[in-house]
Amino acid sequence: MLLCGLVVGSGAQAAGCSMFGVENRLPVLVNPKLAARTTLLCNRSYAALHSGLAHEPLWSAERLTEEDLEGAVRVGRVTRYFHGDSRLPDGDGARLSDYRGSGYDRGHLTPSGDAADRQAQEQTFSLANVVPQTPALNEGIWAGVEMAVRDLVHQDGSVYVVTGPAFDDDVRAIGSDNVFVPAATWKAIYDPVSGRSGAYVCRNTETPTCTTLSIAQLVSDVGIDPFPALSNTVKAQPPDLPRPEASPYRPHVRDVSRERQSYGQGPDWQAVRRAGREALRALSRKWEEKP
Repeated sequence: MLLCGLVVGSGAQAAGCSMFGVENRLPVLVNPKLAARTTLLCNRSYAALHSGLAHEPLWSAERLTEEDLEGAVRVGRVTRYFHGDSRLPDGDGARLSDYRGSGYDRGHLTPSGDAADRQAQEQTFSLANVVPQTPALNEGIWAGVEMAVRDLVHQDGSVYVVTGPAFDDDVRAIGSDNVFVPAATWKAIYDPVSGRSGAYVCRNTETPTCTTLSIAQLVSDVGIDPFPALSNTVKAQPPDLPRPEASPYRPHVRDVSRERQSYGQGPDWQAVRRAGREALRALSRKWEEKP
């Protein structure tokens, strides 16, 4: 059973959904143009704001605890069946056919490995919780980022996590529904125990690299504030996040050493930052082109 029903608009704070945000405040879209044609979806382990323009989520938020991870280990991975989300308005969501033959994985924003029970895990397989990712990213360093975040949870008990896509000015799309392909995916972290914060940003390419940046820089670059309750001082602090771990998945295991060496290198990140600054304008133009 869902924790709550559909809520239209990025500013809505549904009971049972706001608990995934720091001080019960969910992420905020800095540019209000992005709020058009959005649907807030509440689930057992995460909330997601879905864009009917991009046909994918703009963000997915979770409060991840050690108890959640212990439950996830007990349950194991019980489903691999992705599915469309019937809660979305007609024409807003992606379909399985959009990904077939595209060359892209269906990359989770909130991972199934964070879900504490069977129903919560099934909800993470909604297409309203995934974006197109290259197999090299999804099965490689991105998996290592997810593992590093879980280590933080085991260390301090709980963290807030918000994950989303970043687009460039020339937005590519897949499938008949024109699902946007991100130039990068990001994962913002706030650890209320240590007070540390920061974000991983990983390029969505066949040779993916990742870096970290402050929450303030993320807000500036992608136009989404993952933690509006945090002070400007906390948002501006230099990122203090662990390195991604080695991915256990094949066939990209052999690439992990190169990916880890590339972690945090500035030059690779410059193109993604430029892309992020163009994201809002690109999405706005796409929206204005709609009939």
